[in-house]
Amino acid sequence: MPFKSLQPQDVTFFQSTLESRYVLLDAEHIERCSSDQTEDLRYPPEVVLQPGTTDEVSRIMAYCNTNRIPVTPRGAGTGLSGGALPVFGGVVLDMKRFNKILHVDKRNFQVTTEPGVITQELQEHLKAEGLFYPPDPASKGSCFIGGNVSENSGGPRAVKYGVVKDYVLNLEIVLPDGNVIWTGANVLKNATGYNLTQLIVGSEGTLGVITKIVLRLIPAVKHDLTLLVPFRSAVEACAAVNAIFLAGFTPSALEFMERDALVWSMKYTQTTGVDLPDDITAHLLIEVDGNYMEELYRDAEAISEIVQGFDIGEILLADSYEQKNMLWALRRKVGEAVKSNSVYKEEDTVVPRAELPELLKIIKQLGTAYGFQSVCYGHAGDGNLHVNIVKGNMSDEDWEVKLPLGIRELFKEVVRLGGTLSGEHGIGLVQKGYMDIAFNAVQMNLMRDIKRVFDPEGILNPGKVL
Repeated sequence: MPFKSLQPQDVTFFQSTLESRYVLLDAEHIERCSSDQTEDLRYPPEVVLQPGTTDEVSRIMAYCNTNRIPVTPRGAGTGLSGGALPVFGGVVLDMKRFNKILHVDKRNFQVTTEPGVITQELQEHLKAEGLFYPPDPASKGSCFIGGNVSENSGGPRAVKYGVVKDYVLNLEIVLPDGNVIWTGANVLKNATGYNLTQLIVGSEGTLGVITKIVLRLIPAVKHDLTLLVPFRSAVEACAAVNAIFLAGFTPSALEFMERDALVWSMKYTQTTGVDLPDDITAHLLIEVDGNYMEELYRDAEAISEIVQGFDIGEILLADSYEQKNMLWALRRKVGEAVKSNSVYKEEDTVVPRAELPELLKIIKQLGTAYGFQSVCYGHAGDGNLHVNIVKGNMSDEDWEVKLPLGIRELFKEVVRLGGTLSGEHGIGLVQKGYMDIAFNAVQMNLMRDIKRVFDPEGILNPGKVL
C-alpha cells in the first residue's frame, strides 16, 4: 500500500502537538533535511518536525502510523550511507532538541543522555568528571550520540576499546505505533530475555526512535603517545598492523592512510607539518595510552622496533600537544578532503585484520580493471578500510553503469576474505543492493520479519537496509 501524501489536516495535527515554530515547512529547513554527507543525494521531506519530549515523539509516531505517513528520524546529518534521507518524503523527525545530558552516575560509571547531544561534547563533559566514553567517530565534533547508536559507530579507538554496542546498557525508544518502552536494564550483566537493546543498536532508525540512552563508562586514562610511521609500500603498512598485535601490543588507535589521503588532507586543512618524501606511499598513525608515561614510552619504543622490520622512512613521535592534535586533525579530515576534490563514493569495507594486505591489493587490481582511482584510509587496527572511489576522469556512463559492477566484485572479495559490507557506516540507502552478497535468503527473511514485528505498516525510515 502506498504512503499517504501530507494533507493540511496533518499539518494541523502536528501544530497541535508541537509549538508551531517546531513544525517547519520553509524551504531552508526542507533543503537542510534533504541530504546528509552521502555523496550528492537529495530527497526532500514534506515537513520537518522538531519534537522535544518522548511524549511528543509518541504522539507523532502514533498519528503517522495510523495515517501511513513515512517518518525518517534524523540526527546531525553526518551519515555516509543515506540513512537519514527521506526517500519517500513525508516527515523528517529532527532530534536536535533532544540535547541534554540527563544524569552522570559516577558511582556506577554510567551516563543517561538524550540522543541529540554532540558526541564530543558528551565526552568532554564526562572527562571533566574523570570518566571516559571511548567511541570517537571522525565526525565526533558534530555528530549526535543517537546517530552513533543507530549506526553502531566505531572510530579510531575501537581497536582497543570497542564500538558503541559495547557501551549501550539501555535505551528508551518509541515504537512506530507510538508505544514507549525501555529495552533493557542499567546493569552490566543481563541474561533476561532477548537482547532488545543490542537489536536496536545499529538498526539505523528502522525499528524505533531512540529518546534516551544509558551508556556504561570507564575511568579516564591520563596519558597517550602518538607515532606517525611512513612506509614505502602501502601493502607493507597493512602487514605491519598485524605484526604489532602478534608481538603482544594493543594500541589505543592504529590508523592507515594512503599517500593521497594525507596529501589531500594537508591541502584541505592547509597544514604543512608532515614531511612527505616522494618514495613514501602510506602511513600508520599509532597511539598508545595509559596512566604511566614510562610504560607508554616503552611501548612506543617496542612498536618502533617492530615496524623497522619493514621498509619505512623516519618515524615521527608527536612531542607536543599541538603536534599530536595536528596529526589527528589530518586523519579526521581525510573524508572531507576527498569529497572536496571530486565526486566520490565511499565503501566501508571490513575484513579480519590479517587480510588487510590482500584486501588492498584487490582494491588496486579492481581499480585497474574497472578504470577507477581509489584513496584508502581507515581503522587498520580492526580491519576497517574506507575505500574512497573518486570519479576523476571516468565518464558519466562508466560511473553509473560500470562502477557498480566493480563495487559488487569488491564486496564479493571482502566476503570471501571473511569480512562484510560495512564496519561502521551502516547499510542505509546506498548499500542495500549488495546485501545479498553478505546474507542468504533465510537470513534476509529473518531481518524482514523483525522489521515487520516492530513496524508492520513500514512507516519508520522506509527504504533503508532491506
